[in-house]
Amino acid sequence: MDSIFNFLPYVGWVLLAIMILVFIHELGHFLFAKLFKMRVEKFSVGFPPKIIGTTIGETEYVLGLTPLGGYVKIVGMVDESMDTDQLSEEPQPYEFRAKPVWQRILVITGGVLFNIILAALIFISLTALYGKSYVPPTGAVQVVEGSVAHTMGLRTGDLISAVNGKPVDTLEGLGGLEELMLADPLIIDVVRDGVIESFQGPSDIMTQMNQQGSGGFGVRFDPAIVGYVSPDSPANTAGLVPGDHIVAIGDSTVSFFSDMAGYLLALEGNEFTLRFVRPDSVTGAISPELIRAPDSLQAVGGTTFEVNLAAANSSGQYLIGITQAVHVKEYGIVQSVGVGLSETWLQTRLVASSLKRIFVGQDNFRENIGGPVMIAKVTKEAADMGAPFFWNIVAMLSITLAIINILPIPALDGGHLVFLIYEGIFRREPSLKIRMLLQQIGMFVLLAFMVFVIFNDLLKL
Repeated sequence: MDSIFNFLPYVGWVLLAIMILVFIHELGHFLFAKLFKMRVEKFSVGFPPKIIGTTIGETEYVLGLTPLGGYVKIVGMVDESMDTDQLSEEPQPYEFRAKPVWQRILVITGGVLFNIILAALIFISLTALYGKSYVPPTGAVQVVEGSVAHTMGLRTGDLISAVNGKPVDTLEGLGGLEELMLADPLIIDVVRDGVIESFQGPSDIMTQMNQQGSGGFGVRFDPAIVGYVSPDSPANTAGLVPGDHIVAIGDSTVSFFSDMAGYLLALEGNEFTLRFVRPDSVTGAISPELIRAPDSLQAVGGTTFEVNLAAANSSGQYLIGITQAVHVKEYGIVQSVGVGLSETWLQTRLVASSLKRIFVGQDNFRENIGGPVMIAKVTKEAADMGAPFFWNIVAMLSITLAIINILPIPALDGGHLVFLIYEGIFRREPSLKIRMLLQQIGMFVLLAFMVFVIFNDLLKL
């Protein structure tokens, strides 16, 4: 019983995400159909059985119990319902089949277009509201043992100088590594013992990253640089300010911010000497708000200080009252539009590239395909982290839904588009018999695929 209740939050969040995506997708079809004066019999979010419905004008608006999709039923269109009764009569001006090919193409692709537009609006809004946050690309990196980066040859302590020829300080930390799967091959240049070395990523990098789970690529910046000092904390009393670079706690050298928790725990609240470097660019001003580390901040250089203090015990943890430096790039409305559109383009390329790598066999099919169960897991985890993370996942799912729907598979929008392109080129429709046969094959393939991904999700879990 407990496992059922634990699963309910996953269901709630994924249902919210799916309902948003389905509504926007079907709204695209619906609005283009209305624009071209086509008669729409039904607008449904969710599949039967019907929960509620109401008729306004000529259209019935329905909420279905099965939240795995939706549909817009347009008069005169052969769709998933396989309804061909009206085709035996002469087409009426309000029917789908009576309209020019270009109008029908816009109706068919309307759902895909609206999903991309939704993603762009989300990315633009997130950029305007929250900016871009990342740990500054300063100093040596941490590399998880056994990770993709470790397998490539990278090691903790390396100084990354460039990724695919781009200087690392232009990548907004390692956030730019989202482009890893767009590079073929991936090349990372590092400085090790004063010598520049280059390492090449594996051809199936996407599969290997998925096998690592939340570890992903396995490399991150983690500089021990102060970003915020809590008022009335030991660090504040000792005089630390945002921008200070901590280099030692007692007799222990601090290489990474995450090192400090273990060192402080071992000291058990006893007084110790903290050594830090204060860059010349740091003025020492303290603000109760989140401090953004200066863009010019370096891991070394400046004046070295030593102070004595003791960590405070808080629920079994020993804290000195600091958080790590985080760069936050803020954008105005106009800038946010440009950044949001660029992010949409990047993520669209990333999803398309991922699908291509899977279909050509470059990456493992089972490892890289996720269904409703994995979507629920990822959506819940994102929701737990906060609204920006949830909406970022919704944007990614919207792009994924758009690209999958435009694939030339019968029963999907892309399959209908192929028929329309054929009609536009040859000035005649494919035969109804062929269209019906391909629609049935397409529906069977989609159902079989859905069963496969659900079982695949459960096996991966």
